[in-house]
Amino acid sequence: MSADNAICSAIIIDQQKVDRVNKTLPPAEETKEMATLFKALADPTRLRIVQSLLLEELCVCDLSTIVKVSISAISHQLRLLRTMRIVKYRKQGKQVYYSLNDEHITQLIRTATEHVRE
Repeated sequence: MSADNAICSAIIIDQQKVDRVNKTLPPAEETKEMATLFKALADPTRLRIVQSLLLEELCVCDLSTIVKVSISAISHQLRLLRTMRIVKYRKQGKQVYYSLNDEHITQLIRTATEHVRE
């Protein structure tokens, strides 16, 4: 075996650490939901919508102008973000305004922004 393909020849497992981690890890279904949340935010258009809503409550027309995509495309993305409980809406007459669903989403976006800027 060449040095480039070398792997650890001794398999050493610290069973106490493995047990501690396994007891602490969230259930698989929760991990799957988290992955879906991150996947939803991985799309640049959806992320731009969320970044905009971090700053201001906005309607579809405002978001369309800011993100520079069609109203139809914004509506489609907002539908997905609502399903994921990332955004919420309120109606005022015939107008619908969108905002981030809760403080967790706000913290997540702010933390990601800080991470990227460091």
